Amino acid sequence: MSDAQATAVSSDLLPAAVDAALPRVVLFDFDGVLIHGDAFQLFMRARYRRSPWRLLLVALCLPLWLLLWPLSRRLSGLVLVRIALLGVSERRYRVAATDFAARLARHSRQFCRDGLQALRRHQSAGDRVIVVTGCEEMLVSGILQQLGLTGLEVLASQLRPGWSGMQWGWHNVGTRKVRQLARHGLDRWHIAYTDSLQDVPMLKPAAQAVLVNGTPTCCKKVEKALGRAITRVEWW
Repeated sequence: MSDAQATAVSSDLLPAAVDAALPRVVLFDFDGVLIHGDAFQLFMRARYRRSPWRLLLVALCLPLWLLLWPLSRRLSGLVLVRIALLGVSERRYRVAATDFAARLARHSRQFCRDGLQALRRHQSAGDRVIVVTGCEEMLVSGILQQLGLTGLEVLASQLRPGWSGMQWGWHNVGTRKVRQLARHGLDRWHIAYTDSLQDVPMLKPAAQAVLVNGTPTCCKKVEKALGRAITRVEWW
């Protein structure tokens, strides 16, 4: 073999060798995987409990909300979020989210023990662990920090300040998760954990797709959408 041919062979093998040397990329959804329930929804409920006057505004907007609900649950949900954050600046939101994260982290039963253990095992194995979630960024980052989980990357939904208070800027769900991962320099990953059919776009590029606490119907729908078998786990 000539020197030129040897160089060509080495160049062909280089990408695979470099890829093998990199840590595995492992994605974790948050709601329903690391925590039981929806963290941002829990935060919104706490906001309403601490500010009863906001419930009065909800009552005043009820006719509009009832019109939106059959058309779009997302839009009807945005109305409730807008009222919950009415008049809240970015600084006040950060304080409120940090305080709620600290209080929530004290309720150990709220969190998925098996999910947290799996995440820590991946970290111990040297994997690159990324939490990819529809939960708001400040809130989920605060919760993870309170749980003592460091060295994680977090790709989450984002709020932005507006004239009436904080409002949605980027809702990180469905195909938007894949788009955010692409902006993060990733187009494929080794393992992805989720509990939601909405995350099929995130599962497709994964070498191993893992469905957490999925019902038989959900499992069948996910496998049909992916065109291949998935790994199923029961976490508590």
